[in-house]
Amino acid sequence: MARIRLDTNAISDWPSFHEECRRALGFPDFYGANMDAWIDCLSYLRDPAAGMSAVALGPDEALEIEIPDAEVFRRRVPEIAAALWDCTAFVNRRYTSDDERAPLVLVPVDR
Repeated sequence: MARIRLDTNAISDWPSFHEECRRALGFPDFYGANMDAWIDCLSYLRDPAAGMSAVALGPDEALEIEIPDAEVFRRRVPEIAAALWDCTAFVNRRYTSDDERAPLVLVPVDR
């Protein structure tokens, strides 16, 4: 299983969220920095030739996205945290509707 870690301390608004995701997930230069683009990039995790992310998964592999200080993050930027959870579920439904394993696992970590 692949794993990345979002630096939640670096996220204070939408631009910083998308910049952190670009860094952590290796999104391409043409990444649109919105949640539709986020969904699009993560919908190609099992198609590395598409060049949508530096992360490449095998057919049965999943990506764990570690969310440090998850509760503090949720309270500080509730709209962004909710969108992260909702859009992760959306990406997973895209895969499972095609009878593939869900590729994303959010791992909240509170200290």
